[in-house]
Amino acid sequence: MSALFAVILAISAIVAVIVLIARLRLNPFLVLMAVSLLLALVAGMPADKVVASFENGAGHVLGHIAIVIALGTMLGKMLAESGGADRIALTVTGLFGPRRGHWAMMLIGFLVGLPVFFEVGFVLLIPIVFTLARRTGQPMLMLALPMAASLSVVHGMLPPHPAALLAQQAYHADIGLTILYGVIVGVPIAVLAGPVFASFVVPRLGPISGASLESQFVAAKPPETLPGFGITVATILLPMLLMLLGSWADRIAPAGGTANLALHFAGNTDVALMLAVILSFYVLGVARGFSRETILRFTNECLGPTAVILVLIGAGGGFGRVLVDSGVSKAITDLAIGAHVPLIVLAWLLAVIMRLAAGSSTVAMSTAAGIVGPIVLHGHGASPELLVLATGAGSVAFGPLNDAGFWQVKEYLGLTVPQTIKSWSVLETLIAVLGLGFTLLLSLVVPV
Repeated sequence: MSALFAVILAISAIVAVIVLIARLRLNPFLVLMAVSLLLALVAGMPADKVVASFENGAGHVLGHIAIVIALGTMLGKMLAESGGADRIALTVTGLFGPRRGHWAMMLIGFLVGLPVFFEVGFVLLIPIVFTLARRTGQPMLMLALPMAASLSVVHGMLPPHPAALLAQQAYHADIGLTILYGVIVGVPIAVLAGPVFASFVVPRLGPISGASLESQFVAAKPPETLPGFGITVATILLPMLLMLLGSWADRIAPAGGTANLALHFAGNTDVALMLAVILSFYVLGVARGFSRETILRFTNECLGPTAVILVLIGAGGGFGRVLVDSGVSKAITDLAIGAHVPLIVLAWLLAVIMRLAAGSSTVAMSTAAGIVGPIVLHGHGASPELLVLATGAGSVAFGPLNDAGFWQVKEYLGLTVPQTIKSWSVLETLIAVLGLGFTLLLSLVVPV
């Protein structure tokens, strides 16, 4: 397959998805599936492997995301019904003031996002966004976009996120310097792509007419007495603490030992969230006077509205897998490798291409690092730490329709596809471009 044909095919597929969903108002799941299958056939993929490719992609994504969303939604429901989200909203408002909530959510997103995946941080913090918007009267998007921007920045650029660690190892970068440079670059990016961009784009999006999941995370009538701030924050931070301990397990306990295995197990995303949910059943449920039957009703009720999100995320994963299995993404990647560009730009460009092809920023970063890593070992003229940042910046570009985050943002916030593209996709692209720009500027003063 020629690179030109692959580019045309990929662009045509993406445009077709946008037009069919946004203009013709067709069901997004059916559109993603139909376009994926047609793309695979046109690319020359054997017909007997087309459906299996789509199913494998959908299953791979949902195998992780479905559990995260289910557990995160349960935790969010307990925060809402117990008044925990109200307690955090009131405390944040008291510290930052009612009109600076978007700056507060940017800071909270940056700190919370350090040890967790984007999807995990999003479901943990979205109840606070909904509650803060309700209590302060600020537009929901004005709070949600800065929070999501910070989560995306740290997810892409900073260890201990798995993809960033893989890139750090592939480039043999110093992890301490990587984190230091990541903070230097990441903070201004979070500011510009978060509160600054939100202030510009939110008034221009028009009314949000879709049905968000706000009702799942904001109690109609807050309890007369609210839980303590400390216990509420501790419940939210528990999964992050466990994941952080899991990432440090090999430094804390000997590899292969009981303590090491226990830390890795408890630090698994799914297990950490499950333990936090169980804790919330007591500290935000039983201890607040809720019966077991009431807690069961809360957890059952909140899962229903997430079905649409999960179906769309699965379809997006199938779309991304077809792009990879059909050879379209490889042809485009080969074209980028053949271009004579600086190594930092090449690492960024490859991550951008893989992001567009596979959807997942983790896949994009790890794949690009795997390609550029061997080049670094044979002389390069670029700082390994800055290569990690450039690869991470490129891995979040576009916020494409085959990314789980696109549909998560759209459905949770009740946006249309065009509104999601104008806000979320532009925000992600802004992070990618700013990330490359700031990294290149930093390369002028950082020794190789």
